[in-house]
Amino acid sequence: MGLSIDSKVKEIGRSEAGKAVIEKYAPGFWENPSIKLIQMLTFRKILSYPESAELAPRLDDIDADLKACE
Repeated sequence: MGLSIDSKVKEIGRSEAGKAVIEKYAPGFWENPSIKLIQMLTFRKILSYPESAELAPRLDDIDADLKACE
């Protein structure tokens, strides 16, 4: 199964390509100490929070890049 914004954060984090996509749009994402708390959330869910408002307009771009990962 491929990656998408409907993948859980921990699934994306298992893929070097997936991690790179998220880092492209949200630099420092993987170094955030709170990452352990959101591992079971989908990336779409994270984008629904106000703290991620600047990423929401890039939803389609992020999804397309994640789907292109192997």
